[in-house]
Amino acid sequence: MKNTKHYLAAITAFTIWGFFSLVLRPLQTYPSLDILFYRVFVSGGLMLLVGILLRRKVWTENRQHFAALSAAEKKGLLFQLFGGGLFLTANWYFFIYVTNEVSIKASAFAYLVCPVLTTVLAWAILKEHLSRGQWVAVLLSATGCGILAVGHLTDLLYSLLIAFSYALYLVSQRKNYGADRFLLLSGQILFSALLLLPFYPVYHGLVPVAGRFYILIAVIAVFLTIFPLWLNLYALKGLRSSTVGILLYINPVLGFMLALTVFGEKVDALQLSAYGVIVLAVVLFNWFNPAIRAQAAAK
Repeated sequence: MKNTKHYLAAITAFTIWGFFSLVLRPLQTYPSLDILFYRVFVSGGLMLLVGILLRRKVWTENRQHFAALSAAEKKGLLFQLFGGGLFLTANWYFFIYVTNEVSIKASAFAYLVCPVLTTVLAWAILKEHLSRGQWVAVLLSATGCGILAVGHLTDLLYSLLIAFSYALYLVSQRKNYGADRFLLLSGQILFSALLLLPFYPVYHGLVPVAGRFYILIAVIAVFLTIFPLWLNLYALKGLRSSTVGILLYINPVLGFMLALTVFGEKVDALQLSAYGVIVLAVVLFNWFNPAIRAQAAAK
């Protein structure tokens, strides 16, 4: 299959994020904003160190590449950089807050809504074509999300904040302007760090003293931020935003399973049936994906 590596990158990234709660929940006693501060600052510091020590040549090449772009392309690339950093910052805070202050099910639900929003935004903004079968899958997944929202309006509103911020990030990163993806990601995280820096002196809590806090933050920075985000950007080089958005369902399904089996959160028959509907929607969406069917027919 032509895009096998891109599919594997997306699947790996979303699988990793599906286990995020295992690392995030032990930090539940710390304020959500503090977790965000340290996550972004540590990630930004690591990315800056890697850039200085190992990627100076890439920086020089990309600076020359940027200078050669047209005015419209420069504007688009700058939007990917600064807009992407802004969307990521918002998504990270909402996810941390909902996971630790509301419920893991609510944060998992957000990433059930996200693929639907990503697909619709990609169709509306990027003019990505969807077949009739894929629109049926989108409507079916929306129905499943609607079932999950019954009796949980507050959770739905929190989930929509997470979903919309990440959907905007996915769509904003789809177009390829030729910039190095790892360098672009570095710029987004560093911009996020600069964005948060003025707020740290005013809004941070007590400086953590427990060694476990910093160990978990390091794990989050490297294995749950930098690595899966790089995989996600790599996947977007070969896959449409709508396809990556549908693969995102791996994340909430795993999150839901952890909420149920590890953290003992309650789930009723209505919620279980809704997840079944959404899984069916994922299967249908990929079945009616013209690229996948064409590749399968060519074998």
